[in-house]
Amino acid sequence: MEEYGEGCCGGVRREEQEDLEHEELLESMSEKLGFTPHILEIVGELDSEFLKKYNRCNKKLLSDGALSAKTKILVALAVVASKQCERCTVVQMQSALNNGATKEEIMGLMDVIFITSGAPAVAACRDALKLLK
Repeated sequence: MEEYGEGCCGGVRREEQEDLEHEELLESMSEKLGFTPHILEIVGELDSEFLKKYNRCNKKLLSDGALSAKTKILVALAVVASKQCERCTVVQMQSALNNGATKEEIMGLMDVIFITSGAPAVAACRDALKLLK
């Protein structure tokens, strides 16, 4: 017997409903970020509940509050640079640029990254910085 989601029009199977939710979540995140990080596609296929949790955190990061979304994303860029995650810096750089960060703001942040985390953290931004060209 096939399992159907509650309140689904036309008797959509729960699996189909979860696939639709997965796609809608990815689309929503992609619209806000301006791109879809490949890792989200992979994680979503493996565990749609994790994708939902990630989306809730992502909404907090990408929305204005006491700090602007742009400021929070720049902080995130500094954090992932300090962890020397090169791919993460590219994703955060794309997000920062899509949320209005300027070249001057990012280069100012590079000073902070260098002072607080050193040359290896700056080196982790090598590919991310190419996005400023």
